[in-house]
Amino acid sequence: MNVGIVGLGLIGGSMAKSIKARTAHTVWGVDLDGETMTMARMCGAIDAPLTSENLPKCDLILVAIRPGAAIGWVRRNADAISKSAILVDLCGVKRVVVEGIGPIAEQHGFAYIGGHPMAGKERGGFTSATDSLYVGASMILTPDKRTDMQLLETLKAFFLDIGFAGLTFSDPEEHDRIIAFTSQLAHIVSSAYVKSPEAQRRRGFSAGSFQDMTRVARLDEDMWTELFLDDADYLTKEVGELIRHLTEYQEALQTRDAEKLHALLKDGREKKASAGGN
Repeated sequence: MNVGIVGLGLIGGSMAKSIKARTAHTVWGVDLDGETMTMARMCGAIDAPLTSENLPKCDLILVAIRPGAAIGWVRRNADAISKSAILVDLCGVKRVVVEGIGPIAEQHGFAYIGGHPMAGKERGGFTSATDSLYVGASMILTPDKRTDMQLLETLKAFFLDIGFAGLTFSDPEEHDRIIAFTSQLAHIVSSAYVKSPEAQRRRGFSAGSFQDMTRVARLDEDMWTELFLDDADYLTKEVGELIRHLTEYQEALQTRDAEKLHALLKDGREKKASAGGN
């Protein structure tokens, strides 16, 4: 299979490295950064650049760039995409991307499905990409009424081959609602948390909990600004919910209400237990 990858940062670069490490597929890739292209060729993550000449030969196209750029790339290149190809975007939000790319794919006759790999690191770029990033991870897909079972079987085999533990199916609305809580809110909390003056005076006083809370504050502000604004309705709701709960803790502390504080902590522990996970 010929796989084209648009964007060779952390997500696209890890896709390329995973495909070459685990399959016999041919990988063609493109990135705006010349140094990234050189590194990708040198380390064997791609077999050759993705060009206007080989794009029509792609069986699968993975678009791993920001939402607005992804829609723009598909619009500009739709005429060259084969009608037998499958295009999957790997963007972190789904409503705006599916609404943008879906009609283009339908007009030009190629298959399209929204996707979002549930894996990442606090540092981006090709140098952070690894062939193990997706091992054990979940791949979210957002099929619609035009998605046939053969397409899903093809994608399932492909994603399992490169290390994913399984597929999760969703619709764009549900995806964006849940991801506002599970991913985007955590990045906002981390970014706000490190703004305390104590963050600069904590040396010798920080351990695992500080590292856990601050890890994702090392974000790409350009990318996350776009993702946050594309999901602003759901994310605003989650930020408000968090503020409401923090206010409860603040009030218990201000009034030295041990009983209320104990109850809040117990409730949090029990909710964590019922939610499962690490």
